[in-house]
Amino acid sequence: MRRVTNWLLFLLGLAGLALAIAARLALFRAPAPPLAFGAAAAAFGVLLAIRTLPLRLRRPLVFLVTLGFLVALTGGLAYFQFVIKPNLVKGFMSAAFAPKPTAVSIEEVKREKWPPQLTAIGTLRAYEGVAIAPQAAGVVTAIHFDSGDDVEEGALLVSIDDSVERADLQNGLAQLRNAEVALQRQKMLVAGGNTSQSSVDTAFATRDSAAAAVDHTRAVIAQKTIRAPFAGRLGLRNVDLGQYVSVGASLVTLQRLDPIFADFPVPEEALRTLAVDQDVGMTVDAFPSRSFAGKIKALDARVSADSRNVTVRAQFPNPDHKLLPGMFANLTVTTGESADVLTLPRTAIVYSLYGDNIFVVKAAPPKPGQAAAAPQEDANGLIAERRFVRVGPTRGERIAIEEGAKEGERVVTAGQIKLQANSPVTIDQGTALPPPAETSRP
Repeated sequence: MRRVTNWLLFLLGLAGLALAIAARLALFRAPAPPLAFGAAAAAFGVLLAIRTLPLRLRRPLVFLVTLGFLVALTGGLAYFQFVIKPNLVKGFMSAAFAPKPTAVSIEEVKREKWPPQLTAIGTLRAYEGVAIAPQAAGVVTAIHFDSGDDVEEGALLVSIDDSVERADLQNGLAQLRNAEVALQRQKMLVAGGNTSQSSVDTAFATRDSAAAAVDHTRAVIAQKTIRAPFAGRLGLRNVDLGQYVSVGASLVTLQRLDPIFADFPVPEEALRTLAVDQDVGMTVDAFPSRSFAGKIKALDARVSADSRNVTVRAQFPNPDHKLLPGMFANLTVTTGESADVLTLPRTAIVYSLYGDNIFVVKAAPPKPGQAAAAPQEDANGLIAERRFVRVGPTRGERIAIEEGAKEGERVVTAGQIKLQANSPVTIDQGTALPPPAETSRP
């Protein structure tokens, strides 16, 4: 039995050594590393050596080997409990609670040429505009227009009762004829020496007075025939047939709409960049998809002491009469040559009380103990870095970045609400917001 056990230990050790060599040479796919087979072969060899010793040496050696095995087992269990197990638990917890990458859409910082512009809000004003009012009171006998009519200069608008004035005109004409006859008679008498020159002078004065009375009556009649002072469009009628109108009462408004003015205030420091004939662009709320082009017509000669603003007047062609006086206008003045600026979509800016910021997508730094390598464009290799920026003017859906970004950097344009500093991200352009619908402008 002793010999059988020894032979069994010898064969097991030999088999372990053979398996270790075969695994080392990769002759087969071993379920354990070669060192494990070597350790097993060494253990069988030690047991075989112990069994060959005398009994008096075998017992203390077995005791020492058993004690060493127990000490090693206890140390291994302690190392597993206090070193390996906490690291395993920490790894499991980190993997379980690690933030998942957030899907975001990105766009690179672009360099564009933008002309310097000054924006302002203003009010449209008619090129010429008046409220038609009578100079003489009376009853309206005829109305020759409808509300909203386009009329030419001198067109008849309203007739006021002038029957009394016409009667006075007939009386004045009769007196004028009589004065003319008397004047001719005095001229004949003074030529024959039958009257004095003073009688002729009196006749001249009487004739001139009668002529002046006729002109006065005709002027009053003309005042009661109201005509358009210039060509334009009439507003709403404020008078009815048979109505008594007093002096200065507004009957209707008349506006000349082509061209049309836009008055807008600008800060006084803008005077150094403004000049007559500069290009001006304008949009109005009534036609949001259409822009109008014009030029600066004049600058006011004074700066308001209350607001420190100066009023600028721009002129715009208005052949279709779409623009009306009193409209609210958004104006943009081009004040110089185009310059290079860095731009981003307006959706990329995160506004906060601490400052405006963006999220820049970049490669994640290597983990501790990991050798630095080339950036990997995969789901685990990208993070979003928060960066504060200084923004500039806007043009439509894009905004200028004056500080804090570089050309070509990839910036998050959608999905920022779920991001924190250095959050892992994945790129998914399908999350991008669709551009606002915009119709073509003439």
